[in-house]
Amino acid sequence: MQLNKALTAGAVGGIVMAIYDYLVHGMLLAGQYQAIEGFKQADNPFWFPVVTIVMGLVAGILFAKTRGSWESGAKGGMMFGLWIGLLGGFAAFFSPLMIKGFPYAMAWYSLVVQVIGWMIYGAVAGSMYKVEETAAA
Repeated sequence: MQLNKALTAGAVGGIVMAIYDYLVHGMLLAGQYQAIEGFKQADNPFWFPVVTIVMGLVAGILFAKTRGSWESGAKGGMMFGLWIGLLGGFAAFFSPLMIKGFPYAMAWYSLVVQVIGWMIYGAVAGSMYKVEETAAA
């Protein structure tokens, strides 16, 4: 594993995913979030992309450590992203449903958006972090 390469792919993927999250959650679904009683938007939205980029860095290391398990290029990265997205998406799916008045459909939207976001992340990381060829002896 090449750590610098993994961190670069993770950071770029995290930035792309932060932009995607802003477009989907911050613009496309913003009205639906605001319609939820008791919804309070964070006072400092600075932390949303920071957390996403940090997650991207960690996922970049995980991707690099498991790189041989995935096809090369964007396709393999998207498969990695699918599994990471499903893991994180289902882990976070049920918590909002414990909030009184939280729409069931929004939990599903969030799950789908998260899986797609991680697949986009994986495509970026897979394109940037290539499988290393071993030299023939």
